[in-house]
This record gives sequence, structure tokens and C-alpha cells, in this order.
Amino acid sequence: MLYRFHLDLSDVDRGVYEALEFRVAQHPSESAPYLLSRVLAFALNYEEGIEFSPGGLNDPDQPAVRVIGAHGAIECWIDIGNPSTKRLHKASKAARRVRVYTYKSARVLLDQVDPGQVHRAGEIELFALGPKFLEQLEAKLQKNNSWVVVHQQGRLDVTIGRESISGDLTPFSIEG
Repeated sequence: MLYRFHLDLSDVDRGVYEALEFRVAQHPSESAPYLLSRVLAFALNYEEGIEFSPGGLNDPDQPAVRVIGAHGAIECWIDIGNPSTKRLHKASKAARRVRVYTYKSARVLLDQVDPGQVHRAGEIELFALGPKFLEQLEAKLQKNNSWVVVHQQGRLDVTIGRESISGDLTPFSIEG
């Protein structure tokens, strides 16, 4: 299924204020929380050169979202869910910055990753999106979406029509 998004983004913490228009295809094997995490990760990392990986979920060697630099290299590798130690190692060798947005248990991710096996493990940024927050967004998901997204001090507020849905964006780090 193809979804259209118009996001009025106010990322107060980064000083980014943009009107974003994009389409996102949901892979048949992709859950709604994964899709919504991709959309939010795209917005929360918006900068010149950001894109959903061209191969989508069909290309396991690419991140879900990436920022391409001026010379064509991946500047920021953005993964969704709970990537393996091997995948995080590959990502941290391929890109200057690595960020993971999990809609699953952050504790499970931290327990499964061996920091000694991940290049620059301490520099990887991990964020957890609350399952209840994503469930509420899923209930409002339509083919055409117009949202106001505000990110400030680790809090996400998404306004859809007259309803506001709030959740925390909780940071974690890989201890090594």
C-alpha cells in the first residue's frame, strides 16, 4: 500500500522547521509500527540528502532511511527495529553517524548487541518509540495523511485533525 504524508515539522531541539511532502510504500511483510517508525525517523532526521532507501525492505544491505552526502557516501545510516550486532557493525563502518529507532523493546536490543563486536558502538544513537504511541498513530493512519509533528525535549506530539497524540522518544546507548 502507498501512503502519502504532508508533515509540518517543528523539531525544536534541532531548530528544524519544514513542510515535508513524501510517499511511503508499505512492504507486504512490513508492520504498521515499523512503517510509522520509518516515517518518524525520516522526519526526526530531516536534512538535505535524506531519503528512504531506494530498494526499500527488499534490500537487506541498506538502511531503512539514509542521508547521502555531497560525494554520494552514506552520511547517516538510520535503522528501524532491533538490528543485529553484525548489522550495527556494518552500519558504523559504512556511515559517519548511525541511528536506530526501535518500536520494540529497547532492553532486548541492548541485551542482544555485543558492544565489543560493533565498530564505534558507543557512538551509535538509539531511540525507543512507545508502543502505545504508535498504536494511536496507527489508528489514525490513512492513505493521505496530514500531520503536525513537534519534537521538543524528547517528546513527540503529533496532531492529526483536532486530535493530538503524544509520546516519548527515549534515548539509549550501547555500553561498551
